[in-house]
Order: sequence, then structure tokens, then C-alpha cells
Amino acid sequence: MARVHSLLAGACLAVAGAHAMAEEIGSVNTNFRMTGSDKVVIEAYDDPMVQGVTCYVSRARTGGIKGTLGMAEDPPEASIACRQVGPISFKGPLRQQDDVFSERMSILFKTLHVIRAIDRKRNTLVYLTYSDRIVSGSPQNSVTAVPVPGDTAIPVK
Repeated sequence: MARVHSLLAGACLAVAGAHAMAEEIGSVNTNFRMTGSDKVVIEAYDDPMVQGVTCYVSRARTGGIKGTLGMAEDPPEASIACRQVGPISFKGPLRQQDDVFSERMSILFKTLHVIRAIDRKRNTLVYLTYSDRIVSGSPQNSVTAVPVPGDTAIPVK
């Protein structure tokens, strides 16, 4: 059910704009509950503007009845690792900083974000994951970088 919720959220974002869609790679249970365990999930996101780059995000997902129904608030902790998985090419010019993916972590208030920033000096794509709330966000974050081969320049808007 959580996978369906994740796919539906990703599908809605894909319709709204050029956002990546989550693909669940695996998970581990961290806290047993009779109504559905809490777990850490690993999801893959292909950058919608950069062919050949995939980001892997691990994050906590709350189980139980509220988690199954999509009503629980997931913890703000997440980790990210982005890698070159094929030849890198660009579908168009990139903004200096842009949202690649966002997904709600609670029914109303909390959102997980993955943003891409460009380090022009080093010809590198830098990805950051963090969560925010309407009232107050979390300083917990994770960052990773993918160097672009020297013969390929990053097109910037």
C-alpha cells in the first residue's frame, strides 16, 4: 500500500511538471506493528532533465493504520546518493538550482525534497535532500554530487 501511495504521489508530480517519479528498490522493517511495520525504504529517482543520472534516497516510512492510509507523518531523516548510470546528456538547459522531486511525508504539512544545484566551476551536479514543514522545517539533510565528464558542459539557463 505504501508503494502505491508513493507511486501515486510521483505520478501526480509528474503530471504537474518535470519531476522524477519514485521507484521503490527495497525496504527493511525497523519497528514491528500488528497493523503494518515502520520501515526504511530505498527509492530510485531518475533525474527528469539529466539522462544517465539516478538518485537513490533512503528514508523512514511510518507503518500502522495511519501509515497504510497515508495519514501518518514520516520522520524527517533521509539520505541520498546519486550516481552516473549511463552516458550523461541533458534534455535542455538547467536552472542553477531546481526541484527534481518532492513528495508529501504527511497528509498536509511535511514534504521531502530533492533539489539539483550546479557547481559550474567543477562541472558537477550537486543533489540535496531535506524535508520541510509549513511552519518549521528540519535541518537534517544529505548531499551528494555527480561530476559530469570533462567533454560535456552543463547547459545552464
